[in-house]
Amino acid sequence: MEIYTLSEGSYSVDSTKKFIPFNPETDNRRDRPGSLFIHVNPFLIKTADDLILLDAGLGYKDTRDELILHQNIRNAGFEPEEVTLVLMSHLHYDHSGGLVVERGGQLLPSFPQARHVIQRQEFEFALTGTSSSYHKEIFEALQQSATIDFVDGDGEYKQGISYELSAGHSKFHQVFWMEFEGKKVFFGGDELPEPEQLIRKFVAKYDYDGHRSADLRIQYGKKAAAEGDICLFYHSRNITAGTISYNGEQFTVNTI
Repeated sequence: MEIYTLSEGSYSVDSTKKFIPFNPETDNRRDRPGSLFIHVNPFLIKTADDLILLDAGLGYKDTRDELILHQNIRNAGFEPEEVTLVLMSHLHYDHSGGLVVERGGQLLPSFPQARHVIQRQEFEFALTGTSSSYHKEIFEALQQSATIDFVDGDGEYKQGISYELSAGHSKFHQVFWMEFEGKKVFFGGDELPEPEQLIRKFVAKYDYDGHRSADLRIQYGKKAAAEGDICLFYHSRNITAGTISYNGEQFTVNTI
């Protein structure tokens, strides 16, 4: 099993929910009042049977009109067409923008050979267009041209991949546990997006259910520490993949 971080970089996001590139080395946070600052890290996992993408980033393009996500996959030694599974924690724009690519005025699936694993009610809500956190045109395009495997609640998608409806960050958010070749991986999406959220406990206002998310982080952290899981942190600036230690009071995150 091989794990790759497909970093799309750093961004600020304000009340308009627009994601603006932010370079921590040259840009000043004070110039963007009222903004959150985030890092965006989709992941790629190569197993004996699949090439798996975990969430799809913002879908921003480079100067050649190519998806940054596609180029990152090529940099890892693969082609986007080789992706066989796309596992989606939820469908907020910073996780789903890269599911499609604009070509000739049309939105087309970015991973046409892949099966997309999505919580059914998350997809249905995204299609309503009632929240600006979701861009419904993405999901309309997927409906027309992509292969979607809808899941409901908790379960096992296939051998080695299980999912759980966590419902903290968004109402129908899900997390994934994977086990391949004796290694265990946990992907918490925005339930456990940064290692700092284990070390510095807090309730986030941007979560659908902040108290539930805070409780889940502790549960997932303890489970990962007990079972030796590799945790993937989607919004981390520094440690994007690591193991967790817990001494009964405090968590420590270790880079792999």
